[in-house]
Amino acid sequence: MYVRLTVQFSELLRLLCTKLGVSVAVRASSADTVPQVFRAEGQAQPDRRTALRSEASGTVAHVAVRKGADLAAGQEIARLVDRDLEAALQQASEELNRAQREFDNARSLFDRGVATADRVSDARAGLASAEAQVARAEENLDNAVIRAPFAGRLDALDLDEGEFVQAGTEIGTVLDTDPLEIAIQVPQQSVARISEGQAAQVAFITGEQRTGEVVFVGADADPETRTFKTEIRVPNPENDLASGLSAQVRIPTGTLQAHFVSPAVLSLGTDGTLGVKTVTPDDEVVFHPVSVERTQVDGVWVSGLPENADIITIGQGFVRDGEIVDPSPEKSESEQGTGGQQ
Repeated sequence: MYVRLTVQFSELLRLLCTKLGVSVAVRASSADTVPQVFRAEGQAQPDRRTALRSEASGTVAHVAVRKGADLAAGQEIARLVDRDLEAALQQASEELNRAQREFDNARSLFDRGVATADRVSDARAGLASAEAQVARAEENLDNAVIRAPFAGRLDALDLDEGEFVQAGTEIGTVLDTDPLEIAIQVPQQSVARISEGQAAQVAFITGEQRTGEVVFVGADADPETRTFKTEIRVPNPENDLASGLSAQVRIPTGTLQAHFVSPAVLSLGTDGTLGVKTVTPDDEVVFHPVSVERTQVDGVWVSGLPENADIITIGQGFVRDGEIVDPSPEKSESEQGTGGQQ
């Protein structure tokens, strides 16, 4: 019963205010050009990450570097020793010497007219086979040396001298962190504003700030989140930024016309739409749906209002779209402080 009476009283009060014209305070506002910026959170990833695997089996004879070292491409990390591989190379070398002597003899005899051309061809084939065996043995022995696949940081190394390692065993990780790749997810309503080649400002959780470049925008949305994977490349020549750091990404995407208002003037329409109420020259209230484009400590920038508008700053909660009101200019802080004294 009380609730019904309260609702009825509020409706009667609204109707009375409509007849009399509710007094509201308004402030004249003009749109300004403000930059559009897309914001997202991401994570730094290395440009390349490779697991180190031993290509040969053997005992670790020497570990040349330690975990955390900066490596040059091809730099030796560790060396294995395998007596069978060394023996195979020695045997192949001796077979090559024998094949070379046999070929030289066959050619010498052919030059003197003693040997046939077929004998020379057979000797040449034997020599080529021996050379291939030496090359294979040398390659197998070279595989006993574990090298850096590219320049980067040795981020992990699980290897000790005297340890036996099987071929194919993962023994470490090499990272290339120059440049870093910042991976973000772009909502479908914003992906049209992002393109490869755009500049991006990246603020890392450590406080470091860098300028990067958008290098990839996905063309296929994630079926679960409906977002598009996007990558920003950030130079890291000193390798002082670590992989895995959280980062805030800001990508300027253009400009638009917006009004700077206090959050207090924002209200909700009957359907829950965020908007701002203004007054026309005929003292009629108009509700304008708006979008918040940027936020600051002292206010927000909103789009959706006319270029020039009289925004209701006091009393907007008591009036509705289409009502006639009695507007008056908003008092300044100095006027409010004097209380209207002469």
